[in-house]
Amino acid sequence: MSTRNQLPNPLEELTLPQLRERTSMKWRTHPSDVLPLWVAEMDTRMADPIRRTLEAALAAGDTGYAAGTSYAEAVQSFAHRRWGWDGIAVERTAIVPDVMMGVVEMLRLVSSDGDAVVVNSPVYPPFYSFVEHMNRRIVDAPLDGDGRIDFDTLEATFARVTAGNSRAVYLLSSPHNPTGTVHTAEELSRVAALADRFGVRVVVDEIHAPVVLPGATFVPYLTVPGSDNALCVMSASKGWNLAGLKAALAIAGPAAAGDLARLPEEVSHGPSHLGVIAHAAAFREGSDWLDALITGLDDNRRILGKLLAEHLPPVRFTPPQGTYLAWLDCRGLGLDDESEAPVQRGLVTLSAGPAAVFLTQARVALSAGPAFGAGGDGHVRLNFATSEKVLTEAVERMGAAWREHH
Repeated sequence: MSTRNQLPNPLEELTLPQLRERTSMKWRTHPSDVLPLWVAEMDTRMADPIRRTLEAALAAGDTGYAAGTSYAEAVQSFAHRRWGWDGIAVERTAIVPDVMMGVVEMLRLVSSDGDAVVVNSPVYPPFYSFVEHMNRRIVDAPLDGDGRIDFDTLEATFARVTAGNSRAVYLLSSPHNPTGTVHTAEELSRVAALADRFGVRVVVDEIHAPVVLPGATFVPYLTVPGSDNALCVMSASKGWNLAGLKAALAIAGPAAAGDLARLPEEVSHGPSHLGVIAHAAAFREGSDWLDALITGLDDNRRILGKLLAEHLPPVRFTPPQGTYLAWLDCRGLGLDDESEAPVQRGLVTLSAGPAAVFLTQARVALSAGPAFGAGGDGHVRLNFATSEKVLTEAVERMGAAWREHH
């Protein structure tokens, strides 16, 4: 990450009144007195290179259907500069509507109705809802106590789901959501070896790949030995706050090229042309802005730790290595148990336990832990991609609510 000519911190450019003018899910789901630190939208302006590129497209009336390989070429160049990865072949890529819809399409290519899809809980809630909706069978292989892949559990799970020559897929979140774990090269190599041993296909959600914080290094799954038959999906959505501009890129390993070639042509009609233009501009020209963002997120990660220690000392917090999401263990707060609470596994979840207390009494919206599957009880996920002022006020409110609750 370059530190020369560092741009201003993008997280400090907008005031709370300016943010409240937004009409997106983050700002319109809850009443206006709630500080929304739940869904993965960042409180930033659009990076100037992306904005200029979109303005030029709009001025030219370039609002037709998506076409061409500019997105793939931009990711290819970014991967070379950022991660030293030269393995992306444009002919082994495809544009898809967004990362989760891309994951669904990849699963359709390598599995059938009733096949097992292994996930590492706690994990991004749509992994459950999307996979179950497409008639696959979700099987949990929970993370270990440190929030990392438990290889004994993973091996046992692979053995169980492939017994009798059954077909299975491993759906990996990398970096992991919600824990912020960044998998190492050694860990990913062990994944590839186990998958090869049991004949399990690997599909990887790498949407948070650009957002790896100081102290960790992102390793693209397709760079590790034995990953040739995997399929990965990434986008600029999280790194540059482009969730509303739909587009993502599916990337096949050399041995999975034939699978990706079977992707129905109509899938490529799903992405927005302006989305493709924006995401390509982000990967091509947005590195300086991303560097400034990561510096700001690193500051907020440190600030959050101090705020929690001061205002909510029983909360257990392992600073994330990547993403801008903090997975907070609130079981020590003595708030209502949420294990029996009904949970809607979508972007909007029914709040329960600590999340309910913080919403109703502190007016801070967080993501409720049970939506993330096994290991989520008593936890909340907090999005710290905001200003220091908003983050500070949110944690102070949470601390006051906890003290009042007792």
